[in-house]
Amino acid sequence: MKIGLYFGSFNPIHHGHLIIASYMVQETDLDQVWFVVSPQNPLKPSNGLLNEYHRLYLVQTAIKAEPQLKAIDIEFRLPKPSYTVTTLAYLAEKYPTHEFSVIMGSDSFQNIERWKNYEHILKHYPIYIYKRPGHEVNHNFEMANITVMHAPLLEISATHIRKNIREGKSIRFLVPDQVMEEIEQNNYYRN
Repeated sequence: MKIGLYFGSFNPIHHGHLIIASYMVQETDLDQVWFVVSPQNPLKPSNGLLNEYHRLYLVQTAIKAEPQLKAIDIEFRLPKPSYTVTTLAYLAEKYPTHEFSVIMGSDSFQNIERWKNYEHILKHYPIYIYKRPGHEVNHNFEMANITVMHAPLLEISATHIRKNIREGKSIRFLVPDQVMEEIEQNNYYRN
């Protein structure tokens, strides 16, 4: 089975994430896309980060009717900070019959040389890159199996969603209804 791993904090998950995941399943040879909810990205600050179990539940809530999409908490059980290369090695060992690839935005790809053992990732795993405005995909990695995808993009950011919540503004149409209800009922991102 071919699995695309979509790493992120998903703080919170929104329609932009879901469109990209759905596009990858429909427009590539991937059988499934797994949302890898990261407890803490070592390259990003942790302020404003909702508890990882709450974020995982929001992802599960958003995708529960989509059999080709799955949320996994594997990085919760791996040593912190979580590194993509460590997660890939663990999953390859746990699921030896699966073929894993990495899904990322062109903004993340621009920083790939800062990732731990990025050369190993580029050499051993296909990379699907979706273009983000203002972030070109320029690379000189001869050993890499990189596919640039022209997925439809919505100008939605989790940062903007959290700001709207703090300011008492609506997030309807930015996140799935069930996710919005969960956020409102639990007062997530209010302060």
